[in-house]
Amino acid sequence: MLSCLGHRPSRLRAGENIRSLMRETRLAKEDLIMPLFFKEGARSERIPSMPGIEKMGADLMLKEIESLDNAGIKAVLLFGAHGRKDGGASAAFDEDSTFHKAIRRIKDNSDIVVIADVCVCAYTDHGHCGILRPQGRKAAKPQVRIDNGKTLDVLAKIALSYAACGADMVAPSAMADGQVRAIREALDCGKFSQTAIMSYSAKYASAFYGPFRDIYDSSPVSGDRRSYQMDTGNGREALREAALDIEEGADIVMVKPALAALDVIKAVKEEFGMPVAAYSVSGEYSMVKAAAEKGWLDEEASALEILTSIKRAGADIIITYWAKEAASWIGSRR
Repeated sequence: MLSCLGHRPSRLRAGENIRSLMRETRLAKEDLIMPLFFKEGARSERIPSMPGIEKMGADLMLKEIESLDNAGIKAVLLFGAHGRKDGGASAAFDEDSTFHKAIRRIKDNSDIVVIADVCVCAYTDHGHCGILRPQGRKAAKPQVRIDNGKTLDVLAKIALSYAACGADMVAPSAMADGQVRAIREALDCGKFSQTAIMSYSAKYASAFYGPFRDIYDSSPVSGDRRSYQMDTGNGREALREAALDIEEGADIVMVKPALAALDVIKAVKEEFGMPVAAYSVSGEYSMVKAAAEKGWLDEEASALEILTSIKRAGADIIITYWAKEAASWIGSRR
């Protein structure tokens, strides 16, 4: 015999108003950060593998930032580039570069939070995220070996140069051992103790980065990045990486990619209680765009479901190429 006191969860799903009242996780415009890609010159350049995303010069970037600000987006993650590439990524910390000048212009004209990605892959002639050790004699299958010490020196110089140009936050993404400590010490000694660090703490060697690498033609010339980015099968290692970054002075820890690492986002948030960022990466964006173009998915519904799941997992901040679109979608939802 059925009890007349039986639970019926569907009672709280009966209409939109009650569903909204009972919703546990709410996505907000303020949760979102928009990545922007700098290029030299005045014109923009489409990225075929990422529909709707462009590389842009300083003038166009300023206009886009004004548009993002008007949409309610409070922060941008900037990626720099330079036509000169070499083994030491020397253009990455040149404060007279057009990218550094663009940061100054943005901060002079906007109060949006500027976060500058700190890596060398777009500035090196080999496409890796660190400074390589000399190979010596030529091997049939050369091993990618990062010189960690030299890489830390360069990353610290890059971060310091961005802070000097007005960046509010730097985001080291090279996965070099000790990168947060090296950058924190450089910033503090350089009188930029107020510049925050959002560290790519758990950055996996993911298949979902493919479209991103088309942006700056930054795929490695030889080898791959598995010797310094994390194995996708490892979860506990992400906690160790986050713990090290927190100990070294990170203000925010990041997990990348997001959709394939929801369990890691949850674990990092529960373990440390620190502000957690999650990067919804190019592959996540592009595969939904492609499916939507085929009519297989509703892009708005799919994107908002993905972003909500990332927040539900524990992310406080979501870096996403949908930021401006999502701000509009969120504003129009009942």
